[in-house]
Amino acid sequence: MRRALAVASASPDDVPVGAVLYDANGVELAAAGNEREATGDPTAHAEILVLRRAAQRVGSWRLEGCTLVVTLEPCTMCAGALVLARVATLVFGAWEPKTGAAGSLWDVVRDRRLNHRPEVYAGVLEPECAALIRAYFR
Repeated sequence: MRRALAVASASPDDVPVGAVLYDANGVELAAAGNEREATGDPTAHAEILVLRRAAQRVGSWRLEGCTLVVTLEPCTMCAGALVLARVATLVFGAWEPKTGAAGSLWDVVRDRRLNHRPEVYAGVLEPECAALIRAYFR
């Protein structure tokens, strides 16, 4: 999570969310912060960028065995994408009560109707992750 926090802190022009994807051996495959403002792309969330870059690196859309670490609870788009990519584990820091889809507003990642459900570890370094978001919006 500290790596994701560092990535988030390096994105001063957008909401500071950092995401890092690790393979089953703990090797970093990709890292990204939000790039919506820089690219004008509404889908350029940190999680989506990390999934795209990691899939390109490994040569497959299936990211089985991987762990996604992100500073903020994923939204529905990002939660859906990580489920479809077959990410094994989601680790996130701060809860997002307005758009969160890993237990706050929705729980896409644990929906029993889906064919893949990652393990979820929530609230990791939550105070640090939440402080970064609060500082941005001040």
